[in-house]
Amino acid sequence: MHAWLRRYEDHGLEGLANRSRKPKSMPHQMPAHVEAAVLELRREHRAWGPRRLVYELLKRGVVPVPSETGVYRALKRAGLVEPGGRRRRKDTWKRWQRGSAMELWQMDIVGGFALRDGTFAKCLTGVDDHSRLRVSAKLMRRELSRIVCDGLEQALARFGVPGQILTDNGKVFTGKHFRPPVEVLFEKICRENGIENILTAPYSPTTTGKIERLHRSLRAEFLTGRVFDSLHQAQKELDAWVADYNQSRHHQALGMKTPLEAVTASQVVAVPVRKGPEPVFQDRGGDEWVTRKVSSAGVVTVAWQQISVGKHRGGHKVDIHVTEELLQIWDGSELLKTVVKADKEKEVRVKKAFTMPAKKS
Repeated sequence: MHAWLRRYEDHGLEGLANRSRKPKSMPHQMPAHVEAAVLELRREHRAWGPRRLVYELLKRGVVPVPSETGVYRALKRAGLVEPGGRRRRKDTWKRWQRGSAMELWQMDIVGGFALRDGTFAKCLTGVDDHSRLRVSAKLMRRELSRIVCDGLEQALARFGVPGQILTDNGKVFTGKHFRPPVEVLFEKICRENGIENILTAPYSPTTTGKIERLHRSLRAEFLTGRVFDSLHQAQKELDAWVADYNQSRHHQALGMKTPLEAVTASQVVAVPVRKGPEPVFQDRGGDEWVTRKVSSAGVVTVAWQQISVGKHRGGHKVDIHVTEELLQIWDGSELLKTVVKADKEKEVRVKKAFTMPAKKS
């Protein structure tokens, strides 16, 4: 009451009007130059959250360094926090990570690379489970076994041989769901290099969570609204993005290390890639090789044994590598199928296979 009387005596009726309750001073308010730096960093890197922004401000020498809560409030005031509740993790969820680099790679195929001619390219992606090092990023117009395996061989040649590779159940990765089961080229390369090929359970994308998280970053930071003039241009720009990802991108899960720093800290001993003579690039003129023409029904016949390789290959000539127990069907440099010989006693009618050119080094 005395405050109201005092205001009336000093200012009359106008002194009784409602006044702002804002404090005269706010010692804990974020300085304007710090808030401006936060908003500019967020504008340039929309995927960065409060923790990453605080780390970058500290690295840039911004003083005073705000708290993560303060950064979140600044983003919310500026309307840069998208509304919507966060999904709650299941109680059974458990995070897992290998103890050192090169123990396990996760690999997958992701699409969505728009080209100027109206088509879309796909990409073979690979990430090291421990260090988040991106080991593969090979673009292709079609998801073909040979191109996928070229990407795998390039990754092995550059980074070395991991202990295991985790993939989904795609046809380019495994032939165990074929009837009968066969060994595809991806599995053959893994076997020859002593790599254990692990498959996820069907419809379980969380098993390969690190590669899926990498796809999310790829879409948000590299693909959003972009159309590339050619596959070559897309690959060139993707390679630059991957180099920055491996060498400059700090990961919260790694204690704000870059993938390259995490690999160095693991003190990985390189395992050389085993490259023996491959039938794909050998002379196929020996007695163990024969050629057959695929029928319109997509079937080839060897020693009275009919093998389906797909109607879309009707009219193609394929090579068959004949051993005592197995038949391997090759379409050029692509291994289509490996089957067990139904009757080992029956004679194989010989039709000489053509010679494949030597593989370029």
